[in-house]
Order: sequence, then C-alpha cells, then structure tokens
Amino acid sequence: MEENKMGVMPIGKLIVTMSLPIMISMLVQALYNVVDSVFVARIDEYALTAVSMAFPIQNLMIAVSVGTAVGVNALLARYLGAKDYEKVNKIAENAVFLAIMSYLVFLLVGLFLAEPFYRSQTDIEEIVQYGRQYISICCCLSFGVFIQIMFERLLQATGKTVYTMCTQGVGALTNIILDPILIFGMFGLPRMGVAGAAAATVAGQMVAAVLAVSLNHLKNKEVRIQMKGFRPNPEIIGQIYEIGLPAIVMQAIGSAMNYGMNRILITFSSTATAVFGVYFKLQSFVFMPVFGLNNGVTPIIAYNYGAQSRERVVSAIRHVVTYAVIVMLLGLAAFQLLPKQLLLMFDASETMLALGIPALRIISLSFVLASFGVAASGAFQALGKSIYSMYVSVARQLVVLLPAAFLLAQTGRVELVWWAFPIAELVSFAMSVIFMVHINRKIISKIGKKS
Repeated sequence: MEENKMGVMPIGKLIVTMSLPIMISMLVQALYNVVDSVFVARIDEYALTAVSMAFPIQNLMIAVSVGTAVGVNALLARYLGAKDYEKVNKIAENAVFLAIMSYLVFLLVGLFLAEPFYRSQTDIEEIVQYGRQYISICCCLSFGVFIQIMFERLLQATGKTVYTMCTQGVGALTNIILDPILIFGMFGLPRMGVAGAAAATVAGQMVAAVLAVSLNHLKNKEVRIQMKGFRPNPEIIGQIYEIGLPAIVMQAIGSAMNYGMNRILITFSSTATAVFGVYFKLQSFVFMPVFGLNNGVTPIIAYNYGAQSRERVVSAIRHVVTYAVIVMLLGLAAFQLLPKQLLLMFDASETMLALGIPALRIISLSFVLASFGVAASGAFQALGKSIYSMYVSVARQLVVLLPAAFLLAQTGRVELVWWAFPIAELVSFAMSVIFMVHINRKIISKIGKKS
C-alpha cells in the first residue's frame, strides 16, 4: 500500500485536513443539541430543566461510546503506522462487538433507572415525568449512537475524516427537522412534547449509524471487517481499554460533576439548574471544535509514534495547542460580549437572565486555560498515557470543582458558585503542564533513537 498521508503531509495542513471535518460535524452536533433545548424551552421551564438534568446519563453514554472508540482509534492508527494490517482488521472486529455490548448496558439503564435517577435530584413531579420520558427513549433506542461513533472512529483512524462530517451532518439534520415536527405535532402527527425531542434525537443517531457503516464498507479499504465466525479477543479488548478506559472515566466524571452541580444548584432554584444546563449547551460550540482538534491530532501522533518520527510528533503537539488556544479565545469573547443574546435563544425570563448573564461571563474565564488541557489529552492518548488525562479530569471536576462549588454555595449567593469553574481549570492547567513535561522526557525525546 502507498504511504498514508499521516506520515508524509505537512503537519499544519494535515491537522487542518484531519480536524476540520470533525470540527464541522461536532459543531453541527452541538447545534442540534441546542435546537433540542430551544424547542423544549417553548413547552415550559420545567421541560427545559428536565432535559438539562438528563445530561449526566447522556454524557455517560457518550463517554462509554467515545472512550471505547478512542482506544480503538489510537490502537488502529498505531498498527496502521507499523503496517500490520492483519492486526488492524482484528481490532476493528472487536470494536464492533464492544459497541453492541455497550448498547445492551444502556438498554437496562433506560428500562429500570430513568425515574429513580430524576427522583434523586428533585421532588418536582413535572420535572420527573418529563425526564422519565426523555431519558427512557434516549437509552432504550441508543444503539444508533454506539454504532455511529464506533464506525466514525474507524474512518478517522485511517484519515478519512471527511466522511465523519457527512455522517454526523446527516444525523444532525435529521434531528433538527424532526424536532419541531415530533415535539409540537406537525403535519398531522401527534404532539409528543419532551418525548418527541428524544425520538428525534435517536432517529438522527440511527440514520447516521446506517451511513457510517455504509461508508466504511464502501470507502475504508484499509480496514476489513469479517464478523462471520467472530470470537472476542481478550488481548485486543484489553489493549483497547488500556487506552480507552481512562478516556471513558475522564468523560464519565463529567456526569458525576453535572449531577453534583444539579443537586447544589437546585437548592437555589430550578432556574439556576436550567441556567447551568443552558451553559453546557452553549459551551459545546466552543469546546466541540477543540475536541475536534483533539480527535484529529490523536491518530496523527499515534501514527507517527508508530513510525518513530519524533519531529512530526512534536510538531503536531505544538500546532494543536496553538489552534486550541485561538478557538478558546474566540469563545471567551462571545461569552463576555453576548451573554444576554445567547440566553434569549432559550426564551430566558428576567429571572433567568439575572442568573445567567454573570454565570456565562464568570465560567468562560476558564476557557483559555482549558484549551491546553484538551490539546494535551490528545497527545497523552496517542502515546499510550491516557491515564494522565484521567488524573487531570478527576482533579478538575471531582477533587476541585464540586468541593469548591459546595463551599461557595454555603454563602447563599449563587453567583459565587460559578467561580468554582475557573478555580478548577487553573489546577488542571498546572497538572497538564507537569504531565506534558514528564511525557516529553520519558517518551517523546526517545522516539526514533536506537536503544
């Protein structure tokens, strides 16, 4: 086979080529998540709060699917760099098996845990019933998202990121089109309310999954999946989760953080919880492009690590950090200058504006610090040190953020609670710098050198 572009294309151009389609597709994803909430907010504020409170379970679902796929992506790219195509195919087959097993876990969550999850956060019956409808549908019909994400990562690992833009874009457009139709009962269909938002979401995921599988079969010539006679390979699965498990934990603790913040903020009001949910929808427009850079650069670093090209590994890390800082600066400017306009997208009341405007301005102060940590995590994953990313994330969201938020909440002033975010991000930035120095000394500096 001819040399993969990840080993020969100039790094700056390669990162843009690899990341831009992912960034665009993630922005589209962020758009339809926001559109969900924009339409739901027109039902009432309890509906918006219910959808916001669903984030921990939805994020856990994404954590398992993306984290597993991160392990597959990095491992696949490494063996592509080493030209071991038999191992590449075996990894891909085990990846499909893991996606199916992951779905079965969340099927059980949707069947048995939806209502207890909401009752653990609030005793407002309207929120509980809205939430039960929403999360049951999202979990029980979640097979689309697991298949979609896994097959998209197979495309990314071989450098075909433009196709992931197609799959996520089509899925997102499906969701956006169906949202008002199913929520409000247009074209003769019954009005489904919050359940309609969930149905539109899973429908978009299913459409994207079908397209991702088709594109892999037609376009991904470097990976061949033959499931006939398949048997799970414990060694390969272990290698996938050695890389992917820290990524799962790293993102899953976002669920724990969000759950904890919901419980802290609900003591002030349901509006404070809704503001927090709206913030998470809005910040995705800033963080998704940086995560796209992360996803694009991970296989580049992994490939060149496998090919023992130290110069290209270092160049990739420098470029991705620079690009991430630029994106976060733009996000900071938007949140500082336009907080009212952003909140009014969600039919914000005067009370919500009074709580939300200072919240957006304070939390966004952490954006630039966060850019380095997100960029560095891609290098940690590609070089087999995902555990460092997990340490940073645990420290930021559990060890620092929640305790700081809890202590600040004791003042009785909700506006002080938002300062927990910049405080936590400062700690995570310091840890990321320390780990990057360590990994440079122990791994990067030795790439390409004969032992």
